[in-house]
Amino acid sequence: MTIKQHHTIAPVRSPSRDTAQPSASWLIRRKQKLNLLLPGVIASVIVAASASFLSEHYGAPVMLMALLLGMALGFLSQEGRAVAGIRFTSSTILRIGVALLGMRITVEQILSLGGTLMAVVIGAVFLTISFGIILSRLLGQSRDFGILSGGSVGICGASAALAISAVLPQDKDSERNTIFTVISVTALSTIAMIAYPPIAQWVGLDDQQAGVFLGATIHDVAQVVGAGYSMSEQTGDTATVVKLLRVAMLVPIVFSLSLLLRKRREEGPRPALPLPLFIIFFVLFVAINSSGVASAQVQEFAGDVSRWCLITAIAALGMKTSLKALLDVGWRPATLLVSETVFLATLILIAVKWLG
Repeated sequence: MTIKQHHTIAPVRSPSRDTAQPSASWLIRRKQKLNLLLPGVIASVIVAASASFLSEHYGAPVMLMALLLGMALGFLSQEGRAVAGIRFTSSTILRIGVALLGMRITVEQILSLGGTLMAVVIGAVFLTISFGIILSRLLGQSRDFGILSGGSVGICGASAALAISAVLPQDKDSERNTIFTVISVTALSTIAMIAYPPIAQWVGLDDQQAGVFLGATIHDVAQVVGAGYSMSEQTGDTATVVKLLRVAMLVPIVFSLSLLLRKRREEGPRPALPLPLFIIFFVLFVAINSSGVASAQVQEFAGDVSRWCLITAIAALGMKTSLKALLDVGWRPATLLVSETVFLATLILIAVKWLG
């Protein structure tokens, strides 16, 4: 009996094997997730590269090209191996791109504008969003769409639309509204880039006043730069700095929306932080850029990565949106965005002439 009992004793396990198993399991799960996401991410990057090529060679807005090319490949987001990666690109990679926008801004640039001008630009952003909310209700649209459209017009166009949509409560129309807003503000920004410099000359604005007008009213950064430097170097410099102040308004706007709209998410899982992680990193990158620690090469690299992330995310959003769904939006949302654009331009023009 004793001999049999000795033979049934279980062998002692090696501690190294036990500790190695969780590590191997974690690597397997990471590899499986990578294999799941990679096809959709690669498809989005290819569309983004194609959009950049068309933009560079034909002068078309890169965001618009990415959207249209993505929409042409919408079948990829419906079924198949690319679905998960497209969803990941339109959410996570989008947030990375928005966070890296902070590497384009310094506190010194913003403070150089002076208190009065800063108050005018910041006030115009809040007034445009308020105008969008009020007009959206009058036109029978949702309050969230008024916030989304007003924020994109008031702050920085497509980038603001993507950042704000990331914190708004999601419903069946959320992605459609985001895509419609991105298309509309990109088109309106291109029109403004062409039309606003002659308007500035017609009303008799000097170089600095023209820079303030262009930087505070044109939606996207690229179009602000194009319009500003087409008039003069001083106008371009002023327009760029004013535009960066508007981009910096992403932080307080998204932070405020996160707090105000948190109660509407109580039925679902609530985030551990009241402020989205990508906005925290946005602030961190602004601080790093302002401290002078980052070299010019690092700043340029971060800017390029941010640009590619945003273009790739736009391509993925385009894949998730059907043209029919956009056509179903109707004339009211278009009227809302055009009205917000005209409201902002009129407001800034009056303020610049009054202050001048």
